[in-house]
Amino acid sequence: MTLKHVAPPYYPPAADTLKTLHIDDHIIVIDKPSSLLSVPGRGPEKAICAVSIVTERHGEVFTVHRLDMDTSGIIVFARTKDAQKALSRQFERRETSKTYIALVEGLMPSDSGRISLPIAKFSLNRPLRHTAPDGQEAITNWRVIARSDTTTRLDLTPETGRSHQLRLHLKEIGHPILGDAFYGNENNAPRLNLHAQSLGFTHPATGQNVSFNSPAPF
Repeated sequence: MTLKHVAPPYYPPAADTLKTLHIDDHIIVIDKPSSLLSVPGRGPEKAICAVSIVTERHGEVFTVHRLDMDTSGIIVFARTKDAQKALSRQFERRETSKTYIALVEGLMPSDSGRISLPIAKFSLNRPLRHTAPDGQEAITNWRVIARSDTTTRLDLTPETGRSHQLRLHLKEIGHPILGDAFYGNENNAPRLNLHAQSLGFTHPATGQNVSFNSPAPF
């Protein structure tokens, strides 16, 4: 029998912990703190999120992609429907560049590698996901930045963007991310040690390649 995942109470961090990194007439780029939803959840108690904070600050925005609640880092929002369409197309076609920083349990046996494990789109134990041979293609490249006695700091570059991909992939190879309440041990770190450090894409209005960076806070 599969135990049903029970979500803990939602306590969003203070709005001023969300940083606006860039704003123009077409896009807004933010640095989202951990423990904040990207978009509203179910129920009025989950209305506070990155979208609501950015909307209050800068006016209406349109969602292009999102980060897990417990993952911190860079998100881009569109300010027009045309910008949303152009950016969404880049994400769908894998034309963006994304890097994440993670601190994982144990010592990685080599300095780099590639994880290719399909992920099931649906699960009876939502919001958890699982790997499955007939699941959606999911590919994660990893590179060791540093090792300590019991942990490894990784640079992650996902080729696909499946829900929970990085967390699940690292758990499947025996190195769950520190502080991961879904796939690891939430008590070995004060937060999920996963951060979207950089994001690059083509600006939907100017056509120029742009990139944004935010150092990991752990």
